[in-house]
Amino acid sequence: MSENTLAGRTILMSGGSRGIGLAIALRAARDGANIALLAKTDTPHPKLEGTVHTAAAAIREAGGQALPLVGDVRNEDDITEAVLKTQGEFGGIDVVLNNASVIDLSGSLDLATKKYDLMQDVNVRGTFLLSRAAIPILRESGNPHILSLSPPLNPTPRWLGAHTGYTLAKFGMTMVTLGLAAEFADAGIAANTLWPRTTIATAAVKFALGGDRMMAVSRTPEIYADAAYEVLTTSASARTGQTLIVEDVLEAAGVTDFSAYAAVPGTPDSALFPDIFLG
Repeated sequence: MSENTLAGRTILMSGGSRGIGLAIALRAARDGANIALLAKTDTPHPKLEGTVHTAAAAIREAGGQALPLVGDVRNEDDITEAVLKTQGEFGGIDVVLNNASVIDLSGSLDLATKKYDLMQDVNVRGTFLLSRAAIPILRESGNPHILSLSPPLNPTPRWLGAHTGYTLAKFGMTMVTLGLAAEFADAGIAANTLWPRTTIATAAVKFALGGDRMMAVSRTPEIYADAAYEVLTTSASARTGQTLIVEDVLEAAGVTDFSAYAAVPGTPDSALFPDIFLG
């Protein structure tokens, strides 16, 4: 199987009903990939578009195979079932994509303990448990990848002090991924993280960062999807244990013009809002 395509390869993703996760799934589907989505959205959310079932339908329409799995990445039984069902349906797992994440930018005195626990459980614990559960099957893949959508470690006062609870949770995702890269390097499993230089036009940005104004100065999820595609079609032996930046990955692949990714066409790069954790 060629490493330059995702045709016939199987991706197990946490979340993916909408936003960046769905964009990555649709990009992979265009190659004919198999995509299993472990997500809670069995029924429509009053404020958010999409369910795991509508995402599966879109994946099939794009040319891929889809397995919608209703479950919670915080629940170890749901994770075990998702891994076994994905293996049973598609014969293996080639990629684990840790997409599910919770955001709350509250300061420490305002952050509810339940929300702190939720971010730790989904972002850090979920990343660890889903990746760990799939590793015995990833070992059998010809090009196994773990990819987490989390930032480079940047423990400066600016970011540690901005929203300590969320920062811990996102850095925790990265620490898990880098740890797995080191632990399973001899098994040939690549584990990397991926993060954008600008905000991405998703529901999280709209509701947590600044509404329609922030959406207008963001890039579309497709830029994330194209970068993830480049990572996942690279040989696992060529790149592991790295905290990758979306734009850097695309530039290395020969993309120099990002104007097509602006959420509002014609918005110059200089007007786009920089994402957190960088700089």
